Formats: sequence, structure tokens, C-alpha cells
Amino acid sequence: MSNALQLPIIDLASPDRFSTANSIRQQACIDHGFFYLVNHGVDEELVKKVFEQSSNFFSFPIEEKMKLAIKNHRGYTALYAEKLDTTLTTKGDSKETFYVGPLADGLNQWPLEEDLPSWRSTMETYHQKVLSAGTKLLSLIALSLKLDEDFFGKVGALNEPLGFIRLLHYPGSGDLDSSSEEVYGASAHSDYGMITLLMTDGVPGLQICREKSKQPQVWEDVPSISGAFVVNIGDMLERWTNCLFRSTLHRVLPPRQERYSVASFMEPSKDCIVECLGSCCSEACPPRFPPIKASDYLEERLRLTYVK
Repeated sequence: MSNALQLPIIDLASPDRFSTANSIRQQACIDHGFFYLVNHGVDEELVKKVFEQSSNFFSFPIEEKMKLAIKNHRGYTALYAEKLDTTLTTKGDSKETFYVGPLADGLNQWPLEEDLPSWRSTMETYHQKVLSAGTKLLSLIALSLKLDEDFFGKVGALNEPLGFIRLLHYPGSGDLDSSSEEVYGASAHSDYGMITLLMTDGVPGLQICREKSKQPQVWEDVPSISGAFVVNIGDMLERWTNCLFRSTLHRVLPPRQERYSVASFMEPSKDCIVECLGSCCSEACPPRFPPIKASDYLEERLRLTYVK
């Protein structure tokens, strides 16, 4: 049995930015790599619409959904098409997803308006609202690293940030193929980018392992808080901070009942160079990773994710 975890709660609307930044640094990013974000400015009614529209799409027959099969990291992926833990020899994860990427580049795929009225407008509005919340959070993260709060803007990370939202549907265990294989809803992984903001429908399943290099692994349940994002640090920010901030291993167990969630990934602009921050290294703790262009790093990580 795993233990239920009490994660830190970060208030994005707090007037005391330096106190909030200190909480982000120690409690959230150094100790856990996961935290709850409240008062983030994403309206509860909008979140409800996103989940309704997501459910509507995933209820379509598979042949209809496959018309929007993933291209350019946009669109639909079917059950078992992804395997986040690439060390597993089992089939892929028992989830289906739909990706919406940056709105300005014209690469997104959309269901027909006649099939799903207001689907596109709902997702575009949510995308913009979450990107705004993520940008505000990054200014606090910069302060927590002893940097100017507009640091990520100055280094070009926010010129054209790569914001992706990922709709996720985990069928209940009764709707999956019966098999002796141990298949996860989402197998153990850490996220690739800077930060992830996750909204769930309240159905349990998310677990984290705070000490990813230790064996045996200890997994802890992450309860949902109504209206709060669950935020986690990605590998790119861990790399940027020279492993001061942790990207935490997490997974989703196969839910007994149907489960929906929406993960929003905030990545830096493609040409942004990710290199060790001056506030995170010293003679005693030199940089652990060479500089790398953000797009090169993300492309390689994504290439390894899809089941061959």
C-alpha cells in the first residue's frame, strides 16, 4: 500500500511574492518537485467545459478519432500507443490522449465544428489561460532561484513558449483488454520540459516517487484538491538548476473507474539555450550538463516515447 502525500500549497495570488518564492524553493521544488497551485486564474466553469468537451471527443468511435491521428505532436493517440517508461517490456500505457500545441503555428488538428460545437474555442481559451498562469508561476520560480523575476523572459524562454495541453482519458479496468501483463495508466516517468500543470477529475490514480534513484521505490498517492492544479518540475528545469530542483518520478495506476485529466506542459522557446544557472553552481558544485537547445532536447525525449 502507498501513503497519501500532503504536498505544499502555493497561492499564485499571494501579495507576498518573496515569501511565496521561498516556499516554492524549499518546500515545493527542492523537497518534493510537486505542489498544488491555487488562485491561478483559470475559471472553474472553463475547466468544467474542458472536461465535458474531452469526454465528448473520447466517446467517438476509434475510426473517427483516428482521422485526427497525431502529426507534429498534435492530435490523437490511441490506447497503448505511448509508453512513458521505456524500460518496460510490456505493451504501451492504457490511456488515450489528444494534444493541442501552440495556437499560432497552424499545426493543430481540430474536430469538425459540426461534430463538436465550441470544442476548438474551449481548448484555445483554456490553452491561453493556463499559459498565462504558467508565465506568472515562472516569475516566482525565477525569484526562488535568486534571479530577477523576468529572468526567463530575458534569456528568450518566453519569446514563443511551447505550450501544449494534453487531454487524457483512462478507461476503467472493465473496459480494457484482460491480460496478465502489468499495464499502467501512465507508466513511471518524469516530465521532459520546464513545468507541468495538471487538472484532474478527482478520480485517484496519480502517484509519485520522491527518491527516483533508490531501490526499492516508495510510491505515494497524490490526492486531488478541487480547483487546484497539481504542478511538477520537469527534467529541463532540473537540468537548468543543476539538479537543485527535482523532477520527480510519477505514474498513474490503471483506474478502476473511468478517469479524465488535462496536463498542460510549459516549455521554453525552441531556440532557447538551457544551461546551468549561475545561482545553481560553484567550484564545489560545477555544472553537470552541457548547454543544449531546448528543441533538440525535447525532440529526442519525445522520439523515445512512442511504442514501435
